[in-house]
Amino acid sequence: MTDLARHYLDDALGEFRKLKGFGDKALAQISEEDWLRQLDLESNSIAIVVKHIVGNMRSRWTDFLTTDGEKPDRNRDTEFELGRADTKERLLERWEAGWRLLFEAISALASEDLQKTVAIRGEPHSVLQAINRQLTHYAGHVGQIVYLAKHFAGARWKTLSIPRGRSREFDVAKGGASYRPGQKEVP
Repeated sequence: MTDLARHYLDDALGEFRKLKGFGDKALAQISEEDWLRQLDLESNSIAIVVKHIVGNMRSRWTDFLTTDGEKPDRNRDTEFELGRADTKERLLERWEAGWRLLFEAISALASEDLQKTVAIRGEPHSVLQAINRQLTHYAGHVGQIVYLAKHFAGARWKTLSIPRGRSREFDVAKGGASYRPGQKEVP
């Protein structure tokens, strides 16, 4: 069980790192103006999504094993409002700090910690459940950031994964069947 638990923790860290990488690469492709743009009045800007993620991270990962994941000083509703202090630079600093908290909290866990109980908003969760809860939460929000950044960047967008129409070349580069660019694929 210990090997499986360690594998899970290492894999979770890897998946969180991938999410951060996608977010970082998407955020690097948007202009200052796009940072604040909303698709409509009910949509969140990229700045708001980042502010919410980092507010959540600070609350969830600070004293992860010993305090409720919803800290008494968190005001979630204000995460959906931008103030003067919420500059792109400041939010990016908080983005880095939030991810650092997460990575430090998970890196410090031992295999036996996965079965411990932590609370989030007073609800008991195993450590494994709490990690999975945050992994799915952040994946959804990083997906929003990527989607919006791609929309705003338009033709300037640099893909974060395999470019359209290039899957076969990618497969070959990874050791797949022999294929030369320009060669027709055989069904």
